[in-house]
Amino acid sequence: GQSIFEGLKAFHTKDGRVCAFNPKGNAERMRNGARRLGMPEVPEAVFLEAIERVVKDNVDYVPPYGSEGSFYLRPFLTGHGAKLGLGVAPKFMLGCMGSPVGNYYKNGIKPINAAVIDYDRAAPRGVGDVKCAGNYAADVKPAKEAQDAGFEIALYLDPKERKYIEEFSTSNLIAISKDKSTLITPKSDSILPSITNVMLQQIAKDKGLKVERRPLSLDELKEMGEVGACGTAVVISIIGSVTHKGERQQFNTDCDVLMDLYEELRGIQTGVRPDNHGWLHHICDKPLP
Repeated sequence: GQSIFEGLKAFHTKDGRVCAFNPKGNAERMRNGARRLGMPEVPEAVFLEAIERVVKDNVDYVPPYGSEGSFYLRPFLTGHGAKLGLGVAPKFMLGCMGSPVGNYYKNGIKPINAAVIDYDRAAPRGVGDVKCAGNYAADVKPAKEAQDAGFEIALYLDPKERKYIEEFSTSNLIAISKDKSTLITPKSDSILPSITNVMLQQIAKDKGLKVERRPLSLDELKEMGEVGACGTAVVISIIGSVTHKGERQQFNTDCDVLMDLYEELRGIQTGVRPDNHGWLHHICDKPLP
């Protein structure tokens, strides 16, 4: 049915503020998704009010600065009403849930292993670039099969040629060239535009790296110096290997460029490093522990 959602975090910063991280990016992505699925577009002001209400009403549950935790926010827009036939829902509901979450890497960042799976994540000219519920339901079985085979994450290839990289189950792929001069991320109309990926690209540019968003083949990936998966939950996961048809390709796990990007983004989230792009959205204040 008509159902889309978002995922973002609120942080307790070093100076005692509670801020959502780049919510305007999520608001824009929800509007784009609503437009594609024939749903009403949620104005940015309404989206921001929804997350602000949840954070303010639950500010005691926002993990304190220094705990490495955050408050995860799940805004969603869904159609409902007395209708059985295919068509636009009579009514739509905007809601938002929130929950405290700990640091994804409790014991430090460790490389993970990926497997290319024999499924298509999304059809060409479909809704792969929309954060809609159906996209994630379709990944449950493939992701479990990858995990049952001993891999932490599944990697999808393009459905037409089975040659170019799309994305991981719940993350975009980013790579660093061997000369450490360029960040490369796959380009496809079927890939969900990750808010985290966009910010990492901007930070890479700020640090003097070139950024290329273009088709990236599985063969070319083997030539990359560093490979990672990026998303809201983890920021960056280091990819230690990718296995395809029984062939395991190992990657360098001493990823100083990716880790520099990771530390910069985490520093901005918690107010330790300058927020030069205005990504921190101040909601309220909370005394420091």
